[in-house]
Amino acid sequence: MTTTDNADPTAAKPAPKDPWDLPDVSGLVIGVLGGTGDQGRGLAYRFARSGQKVIIGSRAAERAETAAAELGLGVEGADNAECARRSDVVIVAVPWEGHAKTLESLRAELAGKLVIDCVNPLGFDKKGAYALKPEEGSAAEQAAALLPDSRVTAAFHHLSAVLLQDTSVETIDTDVMVLGESREDTDLVQALTALIPGMRGVFSGRLRNAHQVESLVANLISVNRRYKAHAGLRITDV
Repeated sequence: MTTTDNADPTAAKPAPKDPWDLPDVSGLVIGVLGGTGDQGRGLAYRFARSGQKVIIGSRAAERAETAAAELGLGVEGADNAECARRSDVVIVAVPWEGHAKTLESLRAELAGKLVIDCVNPLGFDKKGAYALKPEEGSAAEQAAALLPDSRVTAAFHHLSAVLLQDTSVETIDTDVMVLGESREDTDLVQALTALIPGMRGVFSGRLRNAHQVESLVANLISVNRRYKAHAGLRITDV
């Protein structure tokens, strides 16, 4: 008789994991590629303000060092390759136009790293912002294709760069949609999100669902322009 045959059908099953039981990420070094731009600079500031070690990257180390000195809070600046090498988690906040070229050049440095892509492929014309659809399906999927040895996730798409950089703003009340292929990785991103007062990371599917998340930014830009706001998102009943 096999072990399976002897199993007690009445035995209690392990309790399902609490989706809000998130790991300790306090010791992780966060790198921000595109850390001299508004979104990257704002994220770097918020994570450094929460006590994390942050390194911002740029194509020119001098530019990154200048931005880091302006931010203070122990933030360091380096060229993109050095930033990627020294970081445990790397946020990709570069302009869409340079997304593919930047990641292709950093494949070796980003191998084995947790990569968080927050790039929104958008176009602009006289009618306003509109979504672009990359050949791979989304910016996050393009990142995953270009970085086969990295653990690619997607998050931080819908945050106001103005609020992120505003030193008078203590909390940013918004949810962050987090996408990825591994629960372990998305849990880490959710835990990182929770370091910023007011923010909550919510698992929102696998990377194949990233296009509509990235595209929603075009709608938020329209909301902000009409109502002169810095709109974010809240997920209800979760």
